[in-house]
Amino acid sequence: MASTAKRLGKRAVDYPDETAPIVSVKDYVQSLSRNPKREAINYVISIFPIFGWITRYNLGWLTGDLIAGFTVGMVLVPQSMSYAQIATLPPQYGLYSSFVGVLVYCFFATSKDVSIGPVAVMSLTVSQIIAHVNASHPNEWEGPQIATTVAFICGFIVLAIGLLRIGWIVEFIPAPAVSGFMTGSAINIVAGQVPGLMGISGFDTRAATFEVIINTLKGLPRTTLDAAWGLTGLFALYFIRYICDYLAKRYPRRARVFFFVSVARNAFVVIVLTIAAWLYTRHRKSASGKYPIKILETVPRGFQNVGPPVIDINLVKALGSELPVATIILLLEHIAIAKSFGRVNGYKINPNQELIAIGVTNTVGSVFNAYPATGSFSRSALKSKSGVRTPAAGIITAIVVIVALYGLTPAFYWIPNAGLSAVIIHAVADLVASLPQAFSFWRVSPLEFIIWLAAVLVTVFSTIEDGIYTSIAASFALLLIRIARPRGSFLGKVTLQVDPQQPKSDTREVYVPLDRGGVINPHIKVDPPLPGVMVYRFEESYLYPNCSLINSAIVDYVKENMRRGIDLSNIKLSDRAWNDAGPAKGGAAAEQLENSQRPVLHAIVLDFSGVSHIDTTAIQALIDTRNEVQRWANHPVEFHFATILSPWIRRALIAGGFGIGVSASDAPIEIAPVVPYRGGRSGDWQGDVTTTSSQAEDVEAHGVKSISNTASFPITVVDTNSTEGAPLLPVETPFFHFDLTTAVRAAESGAGKAVSRPESPYDATKS
Repeated sequence: MASTAKRLGKRAVDYPDETAPIVSVKDYVQSLSRNPKREAINYVISIFPIFGWITRYNLGWLTGDLIAGFTVGMVLVPQSMSYAQIATLPPQYGLYSSFVGVLVYCFFATSKDVSIGPVAVMSLTVSQIIAHVNASHPNEWEGPQIATTVAFICGFIVLAIGLLRIGWIVEFIPAPAVSGFMTGSAINIVAGQVPGLMGISGFDTRAATFEVIINTLKGLPRTTLDAAWGLTGLFALYFIRYICDYLAKRYPRRARVFFFVSVARNAFVVIVLTIAAWLYTRHRKSASGKYPIKILETVPRGFQNVGPPVIDINLVKALGSELPVATIILLLEHIAIAKSFGRVNGYKINPNQELIAIGVTNTVGSVFNAYPATGSFSRSALKSKSGVRTPAAGIITAIVVIVALYGLTPAFYWIPNAGLSAVIIHAVADLVASLPQAFSFWRVSPLEFIIWLAAVLVTVFSTIEDGIYTSIAASFALLLIRIARPRGSFLGKVTLQVDPQQPKSDTREVYVPLDRGGVINPHIKVDPPLPGVMVYRFEESYLYPNCSLINSAIVDYVKENMRRGIDLSNIKLSDRAWNDAGPAKGGAAAEQLENSQRPVLHAIVLDFSGVSHIDTTAIQALIDTRNEVQRWANHPVEFHFATILSPWIRRALIAGGFGIGVSASDAPIEIAPVVPYRGGRSGDWQGDVTTTSSQAEDVEAHGVKSISNTASFPITVVDTNSTEGAPLLPVETPFFHFDLTTAVRAAESGAGKAVSRPESPYDATKS
């Protein structure tokens, strides 16, 4: 074993691709694609998921889709015109976006429940973009052209992200951050619609939320007759919903009837308010052409100016700084909604395909003068509860929108603006996170609750853009902190009885943190490893942000708990290292006595079960750890590795001189030097201090052996087709072990069993 390890040691370091137990780059590249032509065809087909289910479409599915499509259409028509008001666009642009969204999405969807169209948060963002462009370039472009340009550019960006299959970037933004800016945005929208509900004017409703609330309170004496329609409509919407919910619980057999009655409340309230507005205002038009209350007035019939979008390069430059936040909202809100309904209804969405869907929807929508559309939570929930069976329900919804555009526009003339504000407030209020939901963030992760709260407060006291950037930046900071400051633990052993009811049953060993960490029963005794052996478990991938911290943890533990191999009291001060002066004159004897009572370091066992990735900087840090502990111990120290999950990790460790038993003189000092050093650098871990004969005898007496002669436990697997066994891991890497128990046993086999176990500060007596 020793000769084999020594023979492969230099070869593994210099020629890692030729060593048997490691993976090669060629094998990895070949595993990526064995049939590129077939994979290219499958990729093209996967862009159109409709081909996977349309051939199996049946009458049962059609019934569910008809009901769901018509139901969503009734809600979508008034909502889309209301959201267009938020975007400071004429109401027909909301209908344009609605038609394209529900129609195009069904061809690319991997979610049957999601309904694409105008949404409140995106509409508010569009209004802010229009205001930003008009402030810097007054009267140069109209609002609809700005909105259509945003839809085209953002749609193209999201489409590219989906086609390149990099939709995983949305996973970097956690759910509390999304909920935070959605809650803040909902509060912002509700506050901005209250003045319209009450007929109050005279201030900017697009300002910061707290300013809008203050100005609204100041403007209450200026409330107009519009409040009669707005407050009545808002009360009716909530009253119908609560009554239907109550009756559905009281009479569960008719719950579905009450559900559809509740669904129709938006259309019902808008129709009643429109009739009331028509009856009151039709003969009260002033000489200046104004009515006593604000109404929609003329809504153009059909699609206007359908054709290729007019993209002005100067306009793109003017709104360039606003595109990132619009793109983030476009993809983030949609993916969050699609995942939520997929989770609830038991299917899995494809994030990349969903990005393709909303990308195509918005690029095609720009042909119809649509403004940005994405997934709507309220309409998706309605669609799901209505019993939708396939994405084809969107076609039915599109037909409803077309009928409204071509047949109902004369009736839209009399819709009161206050009534649309009531519809917006009623729909958006459900986006505000409830107190139990916020409390659940706190219970799961207090830090994420702080991110949620920060997103809400920044959105309320500043803008949606600042709220989004705050939540994303805070989430990234938390992620980096968790990677750079991982939890690791030194382990001890607990013996478990397989069947407590049978005293003679088998036992097994498990390794738990010595400090217990609040998880292990404090009355259970945790035994440390044998003297001279330490076990450390990684709880995060071993990468450049955290490798220095882990290096310090291991080295500091060794210096605090293991014997120093050199007695500095016998070395002249002039021969000592400048950064390690050793004990003072008065304390040399006491320190040497304390040092002699510590165990001699023999082996370090590293549990890699939590390590899925490793990089060059981490390998260098591990080499530094080896050099530092061997310099402290003044003799070779074994490094055992348990549960290596990736052949690339094995490959990297071998390149660093680990696992194969290379001697100290052959082990590399630097795996990838930043500044190549060609001077007289020595590979000797002893530095300028030599081991005395008495120290060498002391080391040998405690069982510390040459690293190349270490005993190992080659585990064999019995072949069911023969009487012979095969090694589970390659014999060329005796310091790699398939589990932690085997690794610790191999390390303890040469740890000097004659030395009695010292009392551990972590030992606890069982009460």
